[in-house]
Amino acid sequence: MSSAVTWIDIPANSPFGPDNLPLGVFRLDDEEPRVGAAIGDHIIDLAPVASAQMLNGSQLFARPSLNDFLALGRPAWRATRDWLFDLVRNPNDRDAVEPHLIPQSAVTMQLPFTVGDYVDFYASEHHATNLGRLFRPDSEPLLPNWKHLPVGYHGRAGTIVASGTDIVRPSGQRKAPDATAPTYGPSQRLDIEVELGYVVGTPSTLGTPIPVDAFEEHVYGVVLVNDWSARDLQAWEYVPLGPFLGKSFATSISPWVISLDALSASAVPLPPQDPPVLPYLAGQKLQNYDITFEVLLNGHRVSSPQYKETYWSPAQMLAHMTVNGASVRTGDLYASGTISGPGKDQRGSFIELTWGGREPLLVDGKEHTFLEDGDEITITAWATGSDGSRLGLGEVVGTIRPA
Repeated sequence: MSSAVTWIDIPANSPFGPDNLPLGVFRLDDEEPRVGAAIGDHIIDLAPVASAQMLNGSQLFARPSLNDFLALGRPAWRATRDWLFDLVRNPNDRDAVEPHLIPQSAVTMQLPFTVGDYVDFYASEHHATNLGRLFRPDSEPLLPNWKHLPVGYHGRAGTIVASGTDIVRPSGQRKAPDATAPTYGPSQRLDIEVELGYVVGTPSTLGTPIPVDAFEEHVYGVVLVNDWSARDLQAWEYVPLGPFLGKSFATSISPWVISLDALSASAVPLPPQDPPVLPYLAGQKLQNYDITFEVLLNGHRVSSPQYKETYWSPAQMLAHMTVNGASVRTGDLYASGTISGPGKDQRGSFIELTWGGREPLLVDGKEHTFLEDGDEITITAWATGSDGSRLGLGEVVGTIRPA
């Protein structure tokens, strides 16, 4: 990004240019965690800058979570983004900001917000079709309800962890197809799920559904999600009530929350929805985002899913999640489910990439199916900024440790 746009020196390949300005929570040495904004290779320590400029609500940036800021609602979110724009663009603000620029390499990033409820959807038609073909090869791949509603389940918020947290291989019951009884032990089919997560800011009232066109009034922004999955535990337990221990042991999210306003230039129309949706899932602002993901296994690229292919929009997911009167709270997180595209190299899980383990990937001279102890998974993503530059969503990283 050129210095003509901002007085801050930003590397040419930085995911965090002056149009992005994502918010996160960082810890410097033994100081208390607090809120910062990413710009290039640095973080703006927002609390002292906002306090010196007597910004209304400046004390919220000194807190160890974004929740209080998220609860302020969209007018405050936009006012804060305008203030950040001015800080990084106006040379007159340099003296006030520069002493509070901290190298990202000097801090430890924290979980950016305290998660309330966590809901995981199943919104990618390519992913759902792939799993249907794997699990029900003699039947239609999509179940009858799939194109009528965004299928989802309520997950465990307490095991959502920050990027960089090691993932201990889960143990549980699993039953091989040719076995007469289940056994207990470490998962042998540990997997990833590449997802996009939506962060709720403005809560809703119990008993009042959120219409699809009110999506932007309630959702602040997005994070990257890796919903780790123990496929062997999941296969044995999920009938008849759905995912449980095969999913609940850990879900990793990226440290930076990218605002919907920053993503606005990457908005694209939904793929065609046929049959037509019921009226509560129809609206004027239904859209997806043109976001490219990249999956690295031990530093080697194995997949690049495309979010724009996703069948159900985030507004429809939120509308369906609340249509029965369920409320949302500040800090609630809901995720897209695994993002997969039409190509083999666009699949967002190893169960798809290796077709149930039957078609191993050759990575660095070694065959891989499901995750092994010591494997490191890095998921990155980027969209297109308003000036045509790459707008990064950061990364989410996790390393598998033995059971």
